[in-house]
Amino acid sequence: MIRTRSLLLFLLCVGLPICDAVEAPNVVPIDDHLVTSGQPTRESLAQLGAEGFQAVVYLAPSSVEDAIADEADILRGQGIEFVHVPIVFRAPNAAEIDQVAAALDRLAGKKVLVHCQINMRASTVTFLYRAGYRGEDPAKAFESVTQVWVPEGAWKQMVIEVLAARGVDFDPF
Repeated sequence: MIRTRSLLLFLLCVGLPICDAVEAPNVVPIDDHLVTSGQPTRESLAQLGAEGFQAVVYLAPSSVEDAIADEADILRGQGIEFVHVPIVFRAPNAAEIDQVAAALDRLAGKKVLVHCQINMRASTVTFLYRAGYRGEDPAKAFESVTQVWVPEGAWKQMVIEVLAARGVDFDPF
């Protein structure tokens, strides 16, 4: 299912500059300033500054298998701000969402890449930010999640809890 969605997203992205700018699994452009994805390649990270990115928010722990150990250095060397909020996949929590939301609020107006390993954390956390903190239409915001997956388990529970806590009347499940 994820592989099929990835192929469809790739086909939709072909030729779009914002999609070409990031070589990573499951690239999902939200708007001109916000993109979510899985782990970019080392080469892609080294080109983000040239593509206009001003900040990267990384949501996987640095201990995951495909992490790029010197990602922060690669980005800072280009003048790109690096924010790391390591969310353990099996145990996300609302405090981490608050941290990401505060970072994204501070980075408003800048071109930002939010990524994790395969865009499951990033798409879901970005959805919660958009719907719960920025007041965007939750149904429209959730479309960016379903391009990658449908949250389940601890992630499904967190989505329900954060939306309720933020007063968002929306049930994506």
